[in-house]
Amino acid sequence: MEQEKSRTLREQKIRQWFAMWLEKRDSGVASLFAPDAVYIESWGPEYHGAAKIQLWFEEWNRRGQVKVWDILQFLHQENQTAVFWRFHCQMDDGTEQKFDGVSLIRWTEQNQIGLLQEFGCHIERYDPYEKGSVPVFRRQDAFWF
Repeated sequence: MEQEKSRTLREQKIRQWFAMWLEKRDSGVASLFAPDAVYIESWGPEYHGAAKIQLWFEEWNRRGQVKVWDILQFLHQENQTAVFWRFHCQMDDGTEQKFDGVSLIRWTEQNQIGLLQEFGCHIERYDPYEKGSVPVFRRQDAFWF
C-alpha cells in the first residue's frame, strides 16, 4: 500500500513538471527538485541545483514553447522512475522539434527529484533493410542528439 502511494505521488510530480512546461508557468521547481539535483538533457546541457534548473526553465520559456509533452508510460523500481514520452516544441526563431524520449529519475528520501537524465529518439523511424540485405539509409539532417 505504501509503495503504491509513493508511485502515485511520484507520477503526480512528474505530471506537474511536464504541465509546467506546457503552461509556461513555474508551479514548484523548488519543491519538485532537491536543492542539489542534477538535470541532464539528451543533447548535452547539464544543470546543477534546483536554482539552476529554475533559471533554465524560466529562460527557455522566454524563447520557446512546448506544444506537446505526452506521457506514454511509467516504470518504477525502488527509488527510480523511467518515463516514456512524446515531445514537440517550437522556438521563437521558427525551429520546431518532435521526438520521443525517456527520462530516468532518481528520487531522494523526501520524494524530490535528485537526478533526471533524458534520452531522445527520432520520431520518424524506418527499416533500412526493407528492400533487401543491403541497408538503404535516408539522407536527412541529424538531430542534435
